[in-house]
Parts: sequence; C-alpha cells; structure tokens
Amino acid sequence: MKTEAVHQELDRARANGPLRQIQIPPCPELLQRLRAAMSGAQPDLNEVARIAAADVAMSATLLRVANSPLHLVAGNVPCTTVGQAMYRLGLDESAALMHAFLVRHAMPVNSPHLLRFWQRSTKRAVAMGFIAGQLPGMRVDLAQSYGLFCHVGMPVLLQSVRGYGATMVEAAARIDRPYIKTENVNHRTDHAVVGALVVKVWHLGSELMTAIRLHHDFDALRDESVEPEVRTLIAAGLVAEHLMRQHEGLDEDADWASNREAALAWLHLSMDEIEHWDEALRPLLDEA
Repeated sequence: MKTEAVHQELDRARANGPLRQIQIPPCPELLQRLRAAMSGAQPDLNEVARIAAADVAMSATLLRVANSPLHLVAGNVPCTTVGQAMYRLGLDESAALMHAFLVRHAMPVNSPHLLRFWQRSTKRAVAMGFIAGQLPGMRVDLAQSYGLFCHVGMPVLLQSVRGYGATMVEAAARIDRPYIKTENVNHRTDHAVVGALVVKVWHLGSELMTAIRLHHDFDALRDESVEPEVRTLIAAGLVAEHLMRQHEGLDEDADWASNREAALAWLHLSMDEIEHWDEALRPLLDEA
C-alpha cells in the first residue's frame, strides 16, 4: 500500500465508512508553532524558547529532565530557568520533549485499559530516536514521532467508539488471530487506521501517516512498492519494541519472532548490534 493509496483509503472511510464517527482532537496550537519553528534549515531558537515558556507544566518538564541524574553530571549546578534547561538538553532533545508533552496533553488517557500508555509511547519515541541516531540517513525527529504516534489510534478509538474497551481486552487475550483483526471484526476499523487518520488530520507528514497505517502489516518489509522510508520506520519500530520489552523484562513477542529477520535484513543489522544497542539504550529508557 503506497502513500497515495493510504490517503484514498482514509478519505473514503472518513466520507462514508467506519471513520465517520471518529472524533479527532485538534492539533494543539503550540505544537503547530513548534513544528513551524523547527522546520527550517535554521530553526527559530527564539520562537522555540517562547513556546517552551508558554506552558508552565511544559517548562517544569524541561527543568525536571535537565536536572535528572542523566543530565546533571558532577560539578553542574541545577538549572533554574527554562533557558538553562534548553541549553543543557540541546535544541533537538528540548523540542522532542515539548512535542511529546503537547501530544500527551492533547489526548489525555484516563482509562484502566490504557495504563501507562503515554509512558510507553514516550519510551518508544526515545528508543526510535536512539535507533535513528545509529542509522545513517534516518531522521531522528521522524523516528521519534513514529514512536510517539504508533498506537495513538487506541485512545482515540476508546473515546469515540462504544465497546472498544471490551475489544481491547478480547484482542489482548486471543491467540488465534492478530490484535487488529479483532478490532476490525468488532468495529470495521483498527488503531493503525485511526492513528494514520490522526497524523493526516494534524498534517504531520505522509511518510509518518503511511508507516503508522502499516505498522502491523509486516509484509510491507518485503514489499518493494512500499516507500523505503516507510519500510525503515516499520523495521526500526519492530526493533524498538523488542528493545523496550527486553528493558521491561518481558518475553519475546510474536511480531519480533516472525519478522525479525526481515527487519534486520532491511536495516542491514545483526543481532550482535541489537544486543549492543540494548546496553546503550537502557539508561535512556530508565530516564524515560
């Protein structure tokens, strides 16, 4: 499924299909400003600083991370201003933290079905950013966005579709079919489609939209008609999920077991490299 086909699928489903009832929260104004400030060849540092200071809770988040053990090395004094925190963290990490904060607060999750949803999404974004830093040519900001938005369709469905909470319980318990198959049987759509719709409505980019749409369709890793950037995001996402599960002490999941070779082949990686990444990534996941 190419990007144009995803656009057409979402438009049809939105016009007269199962997505008509889905309520997509508006993209936060501060997030739009942040994306605009970071989009140029030379990011607008003053605008990023103004955005960081515009929300007290977001400012507190930057200060907390800047003063965490990961960043507060011996001899450093704690940061007391947002400017100091951004200087210590660097522009890219500051922007990533702000991006995650704004998305998280645009879609609050207060359901027992999605305990730790944003915590795991943030960890996935951190893992994706780390992986992108190891792979030449992979954009760190795009990788982080993929990690953050990968499962964003779930809270949207939970808020829009009656009975989706029960579907989540059923889908997680069944071993005879994939999670998204149960979603489609019960609701004629799934969180991959709805997540792609969020990305489309928020104008976050076609590559991200298509990768979110296909993130459970691992045949895409072997499909030469799928754009290379999309295949890279899907493959890296599979690696990121594996590394997260190892960090959390969980067993290897079926997606990794079935598609590991295809993902590693596409990324030109070996399991030795993945094990090395596991050690290097653990402190970052601890912090996240």
